Amino acid sequence: MCFQLYAATMKPLSRKKWELGSSDLPVESLSEREVAIKSHFSNPEVQFIGSTSGCGCDFPNIMFQGGDWPFIEDSEVDEEQSASNRVNREGLVNVLRANGDSAIELYGIWDGDFDKAPEAFEEISLETILKPDFRFKERGFYRVRLNS
Repeated sequence: MCFQLYAATMKPLSRKKWELGSSDLPVESLSEREVAIKSHFSNPEVQFIGSTSGCGCDFPNIMFQGGDWPFIEDSEVDEEQSASNRVNREGLVNVLRANGDSAIELYGIWDGDFDKAPEAFEEISLETILKPDFRFKERGFYRVRLNS
């Protein structure tokens, strides 16, 4: 099962198919099986954003366990994973910034859990995503401010 990241915007993000070995992140329209995810967002345009692995698994994320999320220090992550996390954080920030919206909604879940309600709501700045210790919470809903 894969971690998935969905973004809701006022206008669609530029679409891009996943390419093996590319550092460009894929952005795709929702498939029929993903349509239920739209119910969690207030912005009208909902799309899937993949990481460099195609799914969202290369975005730094933590699993919802026992009613909470564990804290993971960046020092607990090996060098290769840390580099992948950085590339994917930067790629995501670039995709979101290019849209031009002042705020974007993000929701991270496991593939297939499209109808599960968020367990956490956070308002963050776009720059927060770039911090080495930032991890997307499984079933975490984020309102991301693009303008500081």
